[in-house]
Amino acid sequence: METKRRSFVKALSWRVFATAITGSVAYVLTGKASFAIQIGLIDTFIKVFVYFAHERVWQRVPYGRIEAPDYEV
Repeated sequence: METKRRSFVKALSWRVFATAITGSVAYVLTGKASFAIQIGLIDTFIKVFVYFAHERVWQRVPYGRIEAPDYEV
């Protein structure tokens, strides 16, 4: 089980990479750096919260999890 803080930090770290990719693609397509930065920032603002919510929902889904034993030797 993860804490909410860990989920949030994971969301932020992923968004750093994703923002760079989105901004780069926007710059290649438009040739306008300021517009590319705006697109990257807006995209990040929205998606960081969506990703956080997605992570928290998946914390409640048991699919694919293996139960830890009650004890370890």
